[in-house]
Amino acid sequence: MSDTDPAPPAAAPPAAAPAEPAPPDPARRVAELEARLAELARAHEARLIRAELKSAALAAGMIDLDGLKLADLSGLSIDESGEIAGAEALLAELRRAKPWLFAAPSSSSTAAPPPPAGPARHALEMTDAEYRAARAELLKRRT
Repeated sequence: MSDTDPAPPAAAPPAAAPAEPAPPDPARRVAELEARLAELARAHEARLIRAELKSAALAAGMIDLDGLKLADLSGLSIDESGEIAGAEALLAELRRAKPWLFAAPSSSSTAAPPPPAGPARHALEMTDAEYRAARAELLKRRT
C-alpha cells in the first residue's frame, strides 16, 4: 500500500441485538385495568340512570325530554331491584318548577258512548201525542 491509498475502513463493531422492552409491571397493569373498569362501570350506571329516567319521565307525562338536561342527576342511584332511587321526587320537583314540560293529565282509557235508549222512530210513524212528547224531551235535553 502506498501513502496515497486510503486506509481500509475499520471494521464496524458487531450490531447489538435490539433490546426487548421490559415486561410491564403486573401490579401497575392491574391498577390501570381496575381504574378503567371503574370508569366504565360509572359510565354504564350514568347511561342506565338516564335511560330509566327517560322512561319514568314519559310515564309521568313529560312531553319534552330535553327538560331532563335541566335536572340534577347526582342524587339518583340504582337500588338492588334495578329501579332508580329518587326518580319520582326528581320528576315531582321538575313538574312543580317547570310545568310546561309536562302534558295535562289525561286518562288513557276512553269512555264508551251510552247505549241507545231504544229503536229510533221516525216522526211520520208516531201519533201526534208521541211526537209532542218526543219533541219536548229533545228540547228539554238541549237546554
